[in-house]
Amino acid sequence: MSAKPIVAATDGSEESLRAVDWAAREAVLRGAPLRIVSAAGLLPRMVSSEGHSDYQTVSDVLRKDSDVALTTAAARAAQAAPDLLIDTDHLPGAPEEAVTESGSGALMLVVGSRGIGAFHAMVLGSVSRYTATHASSPVVVVRDEIGAAHQQVGIGISSLEGNAAALTFAFEEAALRKASLIAVHAWHTPQSEVSRAGSEARPPGKDYLQAEATRNLEALLADWHGKYPDVPVSHDVVHGHPGRVLAGLSARTDLLVLGRHAAHHGAGGVTHAVLNHAHGTIATVPLS
Repeated sequence: MSAKPIVAATDGSEESLRAVDWAAREAVLRGAPLRIVSAAGLLPRMVSSEGHSDYQTVSDVLRKDSDVALTTAAARAAQAAPDLLIDTDHLPGAPEEAVTESGSGALMLVVGSRGIGAFHAMVLGSVSRYTATHASSPVVVVRDEIGAAHQQVGIGISSLEGNAAALTFAFEEAALRKASLIAVHAWHTPQSEVSRAGSEARPPGKDYLQAEATRNLEALLADWHGKYPDVPVSHDVVHGHPGRVLAGLSARTDLLVLGRHAAHHGAGGVTHAVLNHAHGTIATVPLS
């Protein structure tokens, strides 16, 4: 059994409970304990009244809601995985930072795509976006509805270097699920770059770039397939906007894995595009 837990965040919404279900099944696959966390989501300048008043305040109500959310989520996880070791924790502070920090040292952090009602939908949506780009652990964003299993894990390959963490995660997921893996590299040349090239600096043709990218991707995957020989592997090189291509791929996979650099390296346009338009569950994995 893994000593590191899988962490799942909940606010009591059905969307977050689906994320807890997913995390419970994943914990069983990996032989890991499950830690379920909830942030009360106090509004700016609001502090807990615990120990200071006999009257129920907004902060008291939020804390009770958090209690109910944790109790409900733990019961749901226990139903999905009866023998699973489950722990629950309240998180102090702003939800974005608190949930993100809760994933430190975990195998992964699992969140839903939105929460309860209009305001909570915004809050949990912002939490999932923030954690997916800032957490030090892999983050899985579980979509609202999970369809039939495809028995396939996908991974987006943006470059041939620095993908080790994302590839390891993707191959391990495929091996645990006894699923196949498809690696997709999407590329496109913005028209502005073509215009700047001019007649004297003519860029390589599309066919050449396609063939070169395919050869490089095949070589990369050959090394990893040697480490995971039981995982059937395929690949595809697509000329198109990476965000659009990978969002479409998410509809055909049980899990789509994306590598991401530290938040200070940039906003991660492709990652944000996929998270906003994905049709399936997405994992973002920090790269060195």
